[in-house]
Amino acid sequence: MNSSLLSYYEAIEKASADMLDAARAGNWDHVIKLEGACVLLISQLKNAARGNNLSSEESQLKSRIMKRILVNDAEIRHLAEPWLEDLDHMMAGKPKTLH
Repeated sequence: MNSSLLSYYEAIEKASADMLDAARAGNWDHVIKLEGACVLLISQLKNAARGNNLSSEESQLKSRIMKRILVNDAEIRHLAEPWLEDLDHMMAGKPKTLH
């Protein structure tokens, strides 16, 4: 088994879950910090994956992990939308309006 590759996927999943927890708490500075850790892990994964193939079982596990990461990412983006909208309005010099 190529457990070292899977450990990268698991670490990325853990970081994405931590990012989601931070986003739910409104701690966007921590989200950004964790995002940087994810970028580093992804880079390390790409290097480790060169020439290493996963077995069928490992590929299935990788797919399940990736789906969980994508679900976390989608929820983080959903939570970030109002914050990003506020930021857009502030950058454009528009006051926030209630509707």
